[in-house]
Amino acid sequence: MGTLDGRVAVVTGSARGIGAATARTLAERGAAVAVIDLDEAATADTVKSITDAGGRAVGIGCDVTSREQVTSAFDRVVAELGGLHILVNNAGVTRDNLLFKMTDEDWDTVMSVHLRGAFLCSQIAQKHMVAQQFGKIVNLSSTSALGNRGQANYAAAKAGLQGFTKTLAIELGPFGVNVNAIAPGFIETDMTAATAARVGVDFELFKKAAAEQISVRRTGRPEDIANTVAFLVSEDSSFITGQILYVDGGR
Repeated sequence: MGTLDGRVAVVTGSARGIGAATARTLAERGAAVAVIDLDEAATADTVKSITDAGGRAVGIGCDVTSREQVTSAFDRVVAELGGLHILVNNAGVTRDNLLFKMTDEDWDTVMSVHLRGAFLCSQIAQKHMVAQQFGKIVNLSSTSALGNRGQANYAAAKAGLQGFTKTLAIELGPFGVNVNAIAPGFIETDMTAATAARVGVDFELFKKAAAEQISVRRTGRPEDIANTVAFLVSEDSSFITGQILYVDGGR
């Protein structure tokens, strides 16, 4: 039996990268998974990889900044998969620039997806979790929450998610809901590849330079984060809430 048998998980931003790895990992451990991303067609590969392995999954297109779309998506999750026990707020975007070049749109887009998205998804999910006196919420922060050149918007949003996490843990703990956050370091994804391209550095050289600054002397993989999520949504972590876990190889 899997450690998550009978659970239904929602993973936002799970068409690729960390989200896709998380969706697959939770499915491997027994959960039925709603693969949510902005474009429903983009979820097909993640869904197929889960169902081909014998798991249950549904792909749903949803703009996490829209209350109407989130409500509709979560209603569909409950109707098609039979419940809602786990929420992973992973959806995110970057609009990197130095402060003096950053536009209002750069700022607002990043804040809206990361903070409003996590707020709406958590608010709607908690209704189901409180009613059943059980739930697990994991928010994806970042080591950039500590500050990172060219990412004033992203750093502020990821730091905001940490305060959001601790507050939800206080409010929802009495109802059997654990809320934690993971702050990944350098993870090999399309997003970090795009950052390398933006600064004009070959991605392999970019990874090598990053690895030299990391204690374990390698960069992270999406599965490193997925495995951490799987622990935080399992019964093994039932006495852990309100925590920010930095998964960065010791950097």
